[in-house]
Amino acid sequence: MHFCQSPSDKATYVEALNEHQKVMMVGDGLNDAGALSNSYCGITVIEKSGSFSPACDGMLDAKSFGQLPQFISFAKRCLHRVYWSFAISMLYNVVGLTFAVQGLLKPIVAAIVMPMSSVSVVLFVTLVAPQLRASKKSKQ
Repeated sequence: MHFCQSPSDKATYVEALNEHQKVMMVGDGLNDAGALSNSYCGITVIEKSGSFSPACDGMLDAKSFGQLPQFISFAKRCLHRVYWSFAISMLYNVVGLTFAVQGLLKPIVAAIVMPMSSVSVVLFVTLVAPQLRASKKSKQ
């Protein structure tokens, strides 16, 4: 922890640390924008949501600052769901492309089936979202 630093000092310090390790910067977002954007993960602690959009990866309500570890854990679980969504979409598209390249898929069928890739990802995320909330509640 470093206090009483100028915005450029913070940005330089975080950039130097980032050369050797992954750095998470937590700040208020006002004078920390450079350091937040230079960090591997930047989290802004805010009083009012929607008052500004700082250069950060996540925003945490100041009242919930004590829950920072749970916030990070939840973000990691969400990121895994995003990776799974990409995998499902890629698999769906590779299978569809395989049939299309072989001429086994008529253009009208492809036009109907192609949006199903998006639907399947949205359906997957919708079905997984309650599990994210449930695992969050079970840890509290």
